Amino acid sequence: MEIRDRIIVPLGYGKFVRSDKIIALEPIENDRGPGRRTTIYVEEMPVPIVASRTEQSIIANIVETPREVLQATAAIEFLKDLLDDISQVGPMLRKSIKKEAALDLDQIEKKTRVILNG
Repeated sequence: MEIRDRIIVPLGYGKFVRSDKIIALEPIENDRGPGRRTTIYVEEMPVPIVASRTEQSIIANIVETPREVLQATAAIEFLKDLLDDISQVGPMLRKSIKKEAALDLDQIEKKTRVILNG
């Protein structure tokens, strides 16, 4: 992979960094959730930045990659983010959403897991 030089990479929630200044990306494993997906280490910054985007989506922005790969990566990252968000919805709210909007979050969660797990 070759880093695209001097492009601005969105990290989410109004945070941006130059592509050639990123030193390392570390996925957040504990306390991961909305607004907390990846730790970004940036050249000349003593404290890393917490990004709301996943490391794969950030890498897709900073490297030169064929469009088809970017689209597939973006779709997978969207499904992972959706799964993370749905998993935080409690059972009472799930029932209410199913009743009011005919949207079955349990079913969406199951189908998303099947797609992501192959």
